Amino acid sequence: MLVDLLIRNAHILTQDPAHPVAGSLLVHDGKILAVDPDLEGAGFPVRAARTIDAGGATIVPGFNDVHAHSVWFGLGLMEANLGAASCLEDVYRIIAEAAEPLATDEWVIASGFSPLLLGGRQPDRDRLDAAAGGRPVWIKHSSGHACTLNGAALDLVARGADLAAPIDGGVVAVDGTGRPTGLLEENAMRLVQDLMLPYPLETIERALDLATTHYLSEGITSVTDAGIAGGWIGYSPREFAAYQNARDKGLLSVRMQPMMVLDALHEVRGHATDPDSRGLDAGIRTGLGDEWLRLGPVKIFSDGSLLGSTAYMTEEYVGCPHNHGYLQMDAEQLRSSALQAYRAGWAIAMHAIGDHAIDHAIDIITEAQDTYGRNALPNRIEHGGVVRPEQLDRIAEAGIVLVPQPHFITEFGDGMAQLLGPERTLRSYPARSLLERGAVLPGSSDRPVSNGRPLDVMQSFVERLTPSGQVYGPGERITAAEALAAYTTGSAAATGAGGIKGRLAPGYLADLVILDQDPTAVEPSRISATQVLGTMVGGDLRFGAEHFPALTDTDDLAAAAAGKDN
Repeated sequence: MLVDLLIRNAHILTQDPAHPVAGSLLVHDGKILAVDPDLEGAGFPVRAARTIDAGGATIVPGFNDVHAHSVWFGLGLMEANLGAASCLEDVYRIIAEAAEPLATDEWVIASGFSPLLLGGRQPDRDRLDAAAGGRPVWIKHSSGHACTLNGAALDLVARGADLAAPIDGGVVAVDGTGRPTGLLEENAMRLVQDLMLPYPLETIERALDLATTHYLSEGITSVTDAGIAGGWIGYSPREFAAYQNARDKGLLSVRMQPMMVLDALHEVRGHATDPDSRGLDAGIRTGLGDEWLRLGPVKIFSDGSLLGSTAYMTEEYVGCPHNHGYLQMDAEQLRSSALQAYRAGWAIAMHAIGDHAIDHAIDIITEAQDTYGRNALPNRIEHGGVVRPEQLDRIAEAGIVLVPQPHFITEFGDGMAQLLGPERTLRSYPARSLLERGAVLPGSSDRPVSNGRPLDVMQSFVERLTPSGQVYGPGERITAAEALAAYTTGSAAATGAGGIKGRLAPGYLADLVILDQDPTAVEPSRISATQVLGTMVGGDLRFGAEHFPALTDTDDLAAAAAGKDN
């Protein structure tokens, strides 16, 4: 028997309770064929087209980020980067440098700006005008829930829109004189997006190429993109076509599960006996696709951002009298549109950060499940910035997957704690509470809102330390082994792929990561120091091949494995 690949001499954390630690793997046709095969007792010769000696390195299943934004991240790699700005003067300098080579009427586009890291300070529209030499400036905030324009850009927007008109679920910020400051929150961002979008498909494909190539260097083999093709988070109504094109062109380096934004769906006519539904033409719905590219749930925004104080809370923000945040649409409209999509076969992934928004999300999802039954994929609540204990009980009982982002704590924890106060901080971005209730805990980052390197996020799961070194919700800490499980088996379960991903076991996809140390066996502060030596997707070593030259002489496996692997 000739098989594709033997990996030997490894320390393999399989995430399979039946065989948790192994030393060798057989890979064939993109899947795991055998774990620690008994070569001597096979009864017939087995040979491998390739053999990789892992040299004692640790191997784990491929990391799966179930909430990221790959196009947004890839575009950010092509735009001016404000992520390292430590003061507003840095912002003006970076904008000036980006503007210098541009024509006088070209837009300066920058990404990664975080007011929270600058004490809430916003760039001055007039200073931006000067820095850009009068060119229009569009600054995308790292939260994704706001952007900043300069005066030149506001003038262009004002040609086609009334900046003073009220906006459902959004705000055009003004100063004491009523003059727009340039800050656009939530749905108000559509004012500039109407001018700049859609992006060409080739630009989106290039962004996916850059993003997914980067993912491989971090051990990521699967990603769920949380919102495409509509709303303020999409880049083109044809965005899913860019994913298909990228795959056809070999530009999609990892497995992808894009979520359609609710705005991309519409009423679809059917027979008089068919229920009213909201979906895509031809009845396309959640689950369409294959192991490389498959449609996920519909992404529904209920509230805003904790970083921007627009997440919908039952209690007001500390230091912000009467500010509870807000829903992005009328509560009944939110319910009815979600139920229409669910009836059409779309699983629900509802963005809900504030605990009041989570009340709405739980009510809607449980009503959908009780009325119409379970859909193909688990229903989800994205983020969970503040979750009360009784809400956690309801989430676990209903089989809803809550998708928290612990690295928000590492990057923004001090600012979030200040906005929430000590009591709510204890209930913020839970992890341990989910596991104690038997709920699914997946791994995710919300990249590029936050750093998306899985090993860094795992350390955040374990330590929960803010930038100042304070412990943020100590009762929600988990172990390194549990953090690894979140990024493997937990993420697979959250995405409906628990039968083919997340474990290194016979029949599972041969998606794996080769590491220089065991992240579950080091001090918590050393987890992020773990280096990715190689990343394999479907049996193909797509990153780090130079570290593991494969033997291709079809050596007899029994000879290759002489001296039993650890």
